[in-house]
Amino acid sequence: MTGKLIFSHPTGNANVRAAAAGLEQSGQLAAFHTAIAAFPGSLLDRLGAAGPLAELRRRGFEAALAPLTHTWPWREAGRLLASRTGLASLTRPEVGPFSVDAVYQSLDRRVAGSLANAARQGATGVYAYEDGAAGAFQAAKGLGLTCFYDLPIGYWRAARRLLAPERERWPAWAPTLEGFGDSDAKLARKDEELRLADRIFVASKFTANTLCDYSGPLAPIEVIPYGFPAVGEPRTYSAPTGRPLKLLFVGSLSQRKGVANLFAAVAALAPHVELTVVGHKAGGPCPALDAALALHHWIPSLPHAEVLRLMRAHDVLAFPSLFEGFGLVISEAMSQGTPVITTDRTAGPDLIEHGHSGWLVEAGSTDALQAALANLLHQPAAVAQAGRAAQEAARRRPWAAYGQELAAALAR
Repeated sequence: MTGKLIFSHPTGNANVRAAAAGLEQSGQLAAFHTAIAAFPGSLLDRLGAAGPLAELRRRGFEAALAPLTHTWPWREAGRLLASRTGLASLTRPEVGPFSVDAVYQSLDRRVAGSLANAARQGATGVYAYEDGAAGAFQAAKGLGLTCFYDLPIGYWRAARRLLAPERERWPAWAPTLEGFGDSDAKLARKDEELRLADRIFVASKFTANTLCDYSGPLAPIEVIPYGFPAVGEPRTYSAPTGRPLKLLFVGSLSQRKGVANLFAAVAALAPHVELTVVGHKAGGPCPALDAALALHHWIPSLPHAEVLRLMRAHDVLAFPSLFEGFGLVISEAMSQGTPVITTDRTAGPDLIEHGHSGWLVEAGSTDALQAALANLLHQPAAVAQAGRAAQEAARRRPWAAYGQELAAALAR
């Protein structure tokens, strides 16, 4: 008989929605725990139609999940309100009462407290995500439940090993490198989650490889790449001949995303490349970032639908990340027929056939990124060819495929 799982995640992004739907459709979902959930026609869904409350619709789930969903909204609601009113002290990492850490740990405690009753009702396992699994896993072990762990981004020790040199290579950009300030307690919690896990799921080969930096024994690791969003209409391509190559970057403005390399590569090819940047600043004040943004078209934030529209209006998406568990903007751009230049430290190698549906470059190499862009200036027809191939790749793997594959793996 297929086991029944307790599934939890505080915010419920696209991969969580697909995973929850896959578990429900396969009959494996005993309960879904999250902070805020809106279902079609519900009060929260109707409130989300108002501009200031549009965030609520980003927490939308399929109607079939409603009877199985348990919400604990207050901590997350406080975080959203504090973020919008500028009360930074309330959301300060780890110590703020409405920090992301507080939201994750609050839900983790709720799930842990529910497991005894869930086990009595037939639950056989718990599926939880990084930073929100330690308490539930500890309770699960005492009840004989299986612990399934989802690591959405690479292992923290590998992140420090790979990103620490960037602070010396690009000292002016060091303020953008977040993650080095995590407390010993938070890092120990991450390691405890891995120690307790009976199976580990990741969305890219790169993420799986980072776990080689873990010092102890590990549970079996399974790579299941995420799916693609709905494929857009076939687009018309205008070859970048006689005009600048229209290049787009979407993501947090951190050197973890390789933005210093991006700005340097584009500067070397000026005026033949026109760069648009969408994303918020990361870390502390960074004059080097401010100076670079002043030279290009910068949009701090856009609704998701507008991001997709902007992708279709550009020739290529550049995503030169140095440490990325997946990189949803890669699959989003491909679904819109916009080919992607990305690195070997993202899900690019899992999604892109180099030279056919996009291009892969060495992470951290400005020269490699510049060469890839220069090649498109010399072979403009490659943009349309790769864009069409990217869209076909997206068509073959919708989000539902990810949910179905994850459910099948959990049933084994």
